[in-house]
Amino acid sequence: MLSKAHRLTSGQAFGAAVRSGRRSGSRTLVAHLLVTDGEGPPLVGFVVSKAVGNAVTRNRVKRRLRHLARERIASLPGSAVLVVRALPASAQATYRELSGDLDRCLERVRAGGGQS
Repeated sequence: MLSKAHRLTSGQAFGAAVRSGRRSGSRTLVAHLLVTDGEGPPLVGFVVSKAVGNAVTRNRVKRRLRHLARERIASLPGSAVLVVRALPASAQATYRELSGDLDRCLERVRAGGGQS
C-alpha cells in the first residue's frame, strides 16, 4: 500500500501534473511527471476510468499500480508529482507487463525523453 504521505489527493496538483508535466505512454498506461521546486515527499496519483472495465477490474488495476508505485517512490525526485493513467489494455495486462511498462515510462519522463 502507498503510504498516506505519498498519496496525491489535490485535484489542482493532478491537473498541473497532467498539463505541465512530462508525459510518456505505453500500451497499458501513461505516466505524467511534474518536478516542482517545493518541499515535501514525492506524491503519486492514479486515474483509472470506466473505459478500463467494471469496478472489480478497475480496483484490481489500481491495487497493482499502487503496489508498483510504492516500490519505485524512492527513485522519484524530491517533491515530484507523478500521475499514472491506466489505459483499457491494462485490464488484461499481467503484473509483469504493468511493471515493465511503468519502468519504461518512468525512465523516459525522468530522462526528459517523454512528450512535454
